Amino acid sequence: MDRIQLMGLIAASLPGLAALGALLFTWMQVNQSTEELRISEHGQITTRFNSAISNLGSKSMDVRLGGIYALGRIMQDSARDQPTIISVLTAFAERHAGSSKRSLAKPLPEEYVRPAADVRAAMATLAHRRPEHDGGATIDLSATDLRGLRFTENLPTKFPRVTLVEADLRIAALTGADLRGATLHGANLNSADLQRANLRGARMWVTNLVNANVAEADLRNTAIVGADWTDAFAPDADFRGANLFDSNLSDALMDDADFRGADLTNAKLRDASLMDADLRGADLTDSDLSNADLTGADFRGAKLTGVDLEGAIRTGARGLPQKG
Repeated sequence: MDRIQLMGLIAASLPGLAALGALLFTWMQVNQSTEELRISEHGQITTRFNSAISNLGSKSMDVRLGGIYALGRIMQDSARDQPTIISVLTAFAERHAGSSKRSLAKPLPEEYVRPAADVRAAMATLAHRRPEHDGGATIDLSATDLRGLRFTENLPTKFPRVTLVEADLRIAALTGADLRGATLHGANLNSADLQRANLRGARMWVTNLVNANVAEADLRNTAIVGADWTDAFAPDADFRGANLFDSNLSDALMDDADFRGADLTNAKLRDASLMDADLRGADLTDSDLSNADLTGADFRGAKLTGVDLEGAIRTGARGLPQKG
């Protein structure tokens, strides 16, 4: 009876074992198919990448544009290829845009000027990528001619940690751009539009921001040593913790700007408008505020040793001596 029962139990188990075997076989087939699909996709991406790279070297503008757009699509489809594509497009933009050393030898253009169509396309592709997939790749466009750069697409402009040392960005339109941690030493941003741009933590030593629009921009903790802000338009800009040592902000309009804790040592603020600006805790040692409009500004807790207030309008200003 025991043998009969054992054989019956085995017989009853056979369908289950067969089903388990079929399931295991199916799982192996699915895994194999998935691996084959992955290899096939990688092969297709490699083919697309090689084709796009070939197009970049074409003499035809249309073909080059096709190559750029193809690389942008590959970035969307394959995050692992994004660092390589960033390097390729950066090198392409740098080469085709030309040198800023040559463009800066010319005066600020009176008429509308902008980079060539393929350079604009490369920059737009870089600007609209997903930075979290950069994988350590950097965008270095130092000493590049990017005059009149602007983006027509209604998409966020993302250039965190970009390097634009000594770049020519005159009359560029970078409204609302993400430029956190950017390196802009010696860059020329004369008449550029940086309204609402995020420049937090950027490094901008000896940067030219003459007549630039930085209204409502985030400039917290930026290093703006020796920069030229003459005639800049910066109402409601946030300069908290910024280092503006030896910078020239003469004739700049900075009403309602926030300078709390900023370093304005030896800064030139002649004829500047600082109406209702917040300068609490700022260091204004040896700064020049002659003929500046300080109506309603708050200087409480600021360091004012050696500050020049001759001719300054102090109506309603707090924390300032009313005479002398």
